Amino acid sequence: MIEGAKAVGTDRVELYTESYAKQFAVGSSQLAIEPFVAAANKANELGLGINAGHDLDLQNLKYFAENIPGLLEVSIGHALICDAIYLGLENAVQLYKRQLKTEA
Repeated sequence: MIEGAKAVGTDRVELYTESYAKQFAVGSSQLAIEPFVAAANKANELGLGINAGHDLDLQNLKYFAENIPGLLEVSIGHALICDAIYLGLENAVQLYKRQLKTEA
């Protein structure tokens, strides 16, 4: 699919992360991330930008972001708003931003 996206002239792909989130939740983080790393490597090889989203949350986001080379953007609307109900929007946003920070 990544090669097909390149062939039709797109400049980015979005990795649909539901399967990652489900496997991560049952403790299979390495198995969960493997197909996404392979897809990211192919996208990088072809010069495509990488976005990701679906079921990413405060528990699984950091591991995903640390392991996906070239990740540019994530979509986290549902989980962020659910967390904001209990934590407040500003606090929830700051917690998510911390998950995405990389160590220099």
